[in-house]
Amino acid sequence: MRFEEAAGGGGSGSGGIRALTRRKQVDSDRARAAGGQQLAKELSVTQLIAIGVGSTVGAGVYVLVGTVAREHSGPALTLSFLIAGIAAALSAFCYAELASRCPSAGSAYHYSYICVGEGVAWLIGWALILEYTIGGSAVARGISPNLALFFGGPNSLPWILARHELPWLDVVVDPCAAALVLLVTGLLCVGIKESTYVQGIVTILNCCVMLFVIIAGSYIGFQTGWVGYKVSGGFLPYGVNGMLSGSATVFFAYIGFDSVASTAEEVKNPQRDLPLGIGTALSICCTLYMLVSVVIVGLVPYFAMDPDTPISSAFARHGMQWAMYLVTSGAVLALCSTLMGSILPQPRILMAMARDGLLPPFFADVSEKTQVPVKSTIITGICAAYLSFFMDVSQLAGMVSVGTLLAFTIVAVSILILRYVPPDEVPLPSSLQASFRLSQECDEEKARDENQEQGTSEIKDVIVVESISDPLIEKQLYASKLDEIKRRKTAACSIASVCAGVLILTSSASVTFLPFLAMCFLCIFGGLLLLAGLGMLCWIDQDDGRHSFGHSGGFICPFVPMLPVMCILINTYLLINLGAGTWMRVGVWLVMGVFVYIFYGRTHSSLTDVVYVPTAQADEIYASSSSGFVA
Repeated sequence: MRFEEAAGGGGSGSGGIRALTRRKQVDSDRARAAGGQQLAKELSVTQLIAIGVGSTVGAGVYVLVGTVAREHSGPALTLSFLIAGIAAALSAFCYAELASRCPSAGSAYHYSYICVGEGVAWLIGWALILEYTIGGSAVARGISPNLALFFGGPNSLPWILARHELPWLDVVVDPCAAALVLLVTGLLCVGIKESTYVQGIVTILNCCVMLFVIIAGSYIGFQTGWVGYKVSGGFLPYGVNGMLSGSATVFFAYIGFDSVASTAEEVKNPQRDLPLGIGTALSICCTLYMLVSVVIVGLVPYFAMDPDTPISSAFARHGMQWAMYLVTSGAVLALCSTLMGSILPQPRILMAMARDGLLPPFFADVSEKTQVPVKSTIITGICAAYLSFFMDVSQLAGMVSVGTLLAFTIVAVSILILRYVPPDEVPLPSSLQASFRLSQECDEEKARDENQEQGTSEIKDVIVVESISDPLIEKQLYASKLDEIKRRKTAACSIASVCAGVLILTSSASVTFLPFLAMCFLCIFGGLLLLAGLGMLCWIDQDDGRHSFGHSGGFICPFVPMLPVMCILINTYLLINLGAGTWMRVGVWLVMGVFVYIFYGRTHSSLTDVVYVPTAQADEIYASSSSGFVA
């Protein structure tokens, strides 16, 4: 490849489609050594499980049990949790492979930058910033009402922590929420090992409360005969559709395991520990959810459940009013653990984006003492504390789901790209472009010398040369290369067909303003696109380059392409059904992100001045050059 061709075709331009589609390299040991301050590698499997469970098992389970059972699932609530857990496991499998192959900070932003391109990566990172900020604020605002129950009931907190209304601004401030956010922020600044230790303790205490609910509730259930399962409506009072609708609702109770992937750079053995941490955390959460739902639905008929305090009221109906305080303490512990899990990933995403030049370098600073991104953590904490103090963010809670579901979807797409059309070129920084040019000149000179030697060689050498350059062999090599190019193009078109089919199918099935015939036509058309793309991906071979992509020896996602396609379908359906109001608010945030990217990220990207060269050629250049790698 000529230098001019590489510079022109690799996406090194600072504008247009090239800027949106340029992709970065998987972080290597060489890149890390040249990257300056690094995060501390302190986390093991146990700590990753604590982060995953603590970030996932929030106070929602203490409320969702009653709401979903009354309105959707009935006694089949356990099956709703199981189906939702299976759907979440699809994303977890995709995360596990990418986290072990690309163990660097940034989570879904990092994976999409490597596999899809800079434009999509920016939108994912920008959406995740919104998710974690609003998510942390919403969780913090939910702590004070639960905490007030220990002081005599609602609005019973001490004056300094109680909520106050500012009549001239029509705002209800929450000092307790802001104080807790700042406390968690300070803890995260101390170090990843210390903060994870505290989160682990809080998570264990919360799990103990849930185990009490399961054990004590089972005892009562066996004593009373499980009256909740003897209702006249049967096991599926709302039918299969109600159970599936309940699964879509409780699916969001599994959001949080992706926080484990954001700490990939701080894991001692990421190839082994990250998949184990993600899988074990999700399994524990699913088991706890199902056992709690089995017990509570069996104690009280689903139609008689209290939608706000289903667990406490269930024990109160059987003479255990004191259990309310224990259950409330579990809700407070769950919220505190989830708050830590919400604030932990965002500084690492900001740091990853700043390392890539898409945000100011201020966010990339890592403390030499604690080896955490202290500046990014402080900025994150201040923003979350401000929102939790002044704003009632409950109406914005739906925006949290957009970032998560977008990340889940793009991670599944990245798995398809990695398996079928992995990047076969890597960006070469400007510091090594002179070596690249020199390498090309040496290759050209070597080719000229070989041509001269062929003209003056002896007969036996001519025979050898002719045998090597046999037209039949050259034709076979050329045909093999053409077949590979054709395979990659077919795979790329198939992935695009899957994505387009999923979008058309889910959109047409969800909208209500379309005529019936038009909806049926669009559903059939989208389904055919989806099935055609999926069938082609099943028929063609996966790329051989997938074996050497990134860090080998880690987890391999099974059932490709079926599993990631199912993941894309489920998450896109949930995205489409979040509501127009949620999408309008998210749209405003994403438009703001587009302007930030146009006026800053696009021109300051670390890939602005790079050229793209084949991977093998890049390795030769790195081996022959003493220059540091900066990408």
